[in-house]
Amino acid sequence: MKKIKYIALSACAALSLTSCNDFLDKLPDDRAEVNSNEKITNLLVSAYPTASNIMINEMSTDNVSDNGKQYSTGLLKEELYRFNDVTNEGNDSPRQIWNGYYSAIASANQAIEAIESMGSPASLKAQMAEAKLCRAFSMFQLATTFCMAWNPEKADEYLGLPYPKNTGNSVNDMPRGTLRELYDNINTDIEAALPDVSDDIYSVPKYHFNLKAAYAFATRFNLYYMNYDRCIQYANIVLGTVPTSVMRNFAPYTTFGREDIGNRYVMTSESANLLLIPAYSNAGSTLVGLGEPRFGHNQAMASYETYWVSMPWGSGSSNNTLYYATMLYGSNQSVAFPKLERFVEWIDKVLQTGYLHIVDPVFTGDETLLCRAEAYALKGGEDNLKKAVDDMNVWIGTHCKETEGPTKRPTLTVDNIFSFIDGLDVAPALPDGNRDRSMRKALHPQGFTVAEGRQENVIVFLLHMRRLETIFQGLRFMDIKRYGIEHSHLIAGEDAVTFTAGDLRGAIQLPNDVTNAGLEANPR
Repeated sequence: MKKIKYIALSACAALSLTSCNDFLDKLPDDRAEVNSNEKITNLLVSAYPTASNIMINEMSTDNVSDNGKQYSTGLLKEELYRFNDVTNEGNDSPRQIWNGYYSAIASANQAIEAIESMGSPASLKAQMAEAKLCRAFSMFQLATTFCMAWNPEKADEYLGLPYPKNTGNSVNDMPRGTLRELYDNINTDIEAALPDVSDDIYSVPKYHFNLKAAYAFATRFNLYYMNYDRCIQYANIVLGTVPTSVMRNFAPYTTFGREDIGNRYVMTSESANLLLIPAYSNAGSTLVGLGEPRFGHNQAMASYETYWVSMPWGSGSSNNTLYYATMLYGSNQSVAFPKLERFVEWIDKVLQTGYLHIVDPVFTGDETLLCRAEAYALKGGEDNLKKAVDDMNVWIGTHCKETEGPTKRPTLTVDNIFSFIDGLDVAPALPDGNRDRSMRKALHPQGFTVAEGRQENVIVFLLHMRRLETIFQGLRFMDIKRYGIEHSHLIAGEDAVTFTAGDLRGAIQLPNDVTNAGLEANPR
């Protein structure tokens, strides 16, 4: 494999500003006044972030382990794996993420102000909706990285983040506020935008907040925000009466090689993809690739916790109806379904220099279905548990073959889920060897309750589905934070590092230059 001399492109470099800390004091594009529908529509392209929080969140999950000191690693991955505050400032670092998302917010705010200066005409309602969704999305991504999970019991205690609403705001001069204020602001922007979303203004809708993507965002947000009825309502709009129409058909993937799987997974023609966001990131090389192999999703994790663990649909790499199980690539140190492959923007192919990219399917029909299933399960009661299981069976129908060897695709019921989970040992937070691992994790919900028995077992099973669906995209860390799932990162020759329920390290530390400029750091 040829080594790529990639160049980390931060938001401040892209905007050519003198300081990364004061970019919100400036217009993102001061070359021309934004005073027409076309200019506003074009400006909104820059309201989507070019940074990604995938690496930070994924390396904080229970999806990764240590392969040993004989393997190499980069500083960022090691700092994240050890739950240390990050000093690295390159691709995928807290600094790049902070600057990238707040830069996108600055563009969204400029578009909003331009529309308002034009009298907020009806012809720009859809653009206003897109701008508010972009602002809310970047703030949501920042919140899921730098804040604790939403907890109504501690929302006035936990720190939020500055929420700039005009181009004159400087993050350094704004208070962080509380988590409640942050989530209220995100919710306000989403609710204001949804009625006016329109696909008509987009030439390539899946790179923008088209109608289904907007409601998928609202679905996930309301699940985390514990508005379960609204989560279900919005998911219904995305999924319609035939959820499989916006879900991934894995059958064709079985005929592809790694590169073709990676390309197909992020195509706009793939019905499951609702919103695709490209980003400058090394995640395609170091999470699903073979780069920096010391810490990652290895064969032991695949065998005892994720793809190959014994489930009603099978186990191992054979006799397993799960499509993923037979489409894994890599080595013993890095086992991956190639959903997040690297793309290179070449500067000079001869010198092998360029920018590393990923294309992230941020919202999909498959994940939206599992959000709805979880909302049903959390509402509780036998009727809602059955609705949750109905959705889980739809997911199985698209993710599992009818048969593989002697194994048949299962049909779940509340009863057989209860029996299956009840027959498993609960994985300890600190496993004593691989055989101590299990897909069954103890739940310590943060700010809500889950009844022991049938409701808990359905949710444990469902969280495993979410783990498989979102692996390598970082969303597992939000599930860990929300449910207080305790886990340990084993370190060769050293004591393990354990993440506990309500662990304050769930809020990644702000970049050094941000705290040095005056913003309050996350407590430790």
